[in-house]
Amino acid sequence: MKILVCITHVPDTTSRIAFTEGDTKFDGNGVQYIIGPYDDYSLARAVEIKEALGSGSITVLNVGQAETEPTLRKALAIGADDAIRINAEPTDSFFVAKQIAAVAAEQQYDLILMGRESIDFNSGQVHGMVGALLGIPSVSPVMQLDVENGMAKMAREIEGGKEYIEVALPLVAGCQEPIAEWKIPNMRGIMSARTKPMQVLEPVEADAQTTLQKFQLPPEKGAVTMVDADNVEQLVSLLKNEAKIL
Repeated sequence: MKILVCITHVPDTTSRIAFTEGDTKFDGNGVQYIIGPYDDYSLARAVEIKEALGSGSITVLNVGQAETEPTLRKALAIGADDAIRINAEPTDSFFVAKQIAAVAAEQQYDLILMGRESIDFNSGQVHGMVGALLGIPSVSPVMQLDVENGMAKMAREIEGGKEYIEVALPLVAGCQEPIAEWKIPNMRGIMSARTKPMQVLEPVEADAQTTLQKFQLPPEKGAVTMVDADNVEQLVSLLKNEAKIL
């Protein structure tokens, strides 16, 4: 089985975020980057599937410039066999999807996994676009995934519960917890990752469908007002007149 795992190169959630050039550019100075947490789940599940089948290959793919290669190397250390970097700035979801679809169409993967969304832009659109471009099913958010006899059996989260789906491969799946347990690279994996192949490809032509105008940080948290547990009248007044939620 050929599995493609698409990963994002995103700021660690503990990093302090800032913008430059009139809040139109992200300031990456001093920012620690990681594999997107949802992508980590998809990679972990790919490794589990390969181990369960006893054969197959896992390719990790990222759309990004040279600074994303350490992130790809970490994915190789976790268990991927080879990596592909599309040498381009990921301008928007459609651009990224077009790059993934171009590689997938040529290589004919049985299973394409990625996170349900990236944690920087949180668009949650790439998996659906890739499926549409390839003309194959796309399912998200997938919480459980098993593969048997060319079929994928999945559980996905829906409002108020779960939906159980069975789909013939090939398939695109956007993954989330608890599909697998995160895997931490061991020393053997880290050493082997240094020699695993990484291919750098130039992007296919794809016009961005969106234009970034400005970034804005969320407002700072205001002061906390403590209300005595017995003072219901004050609580109602604050909720009505200050919070304006009543």
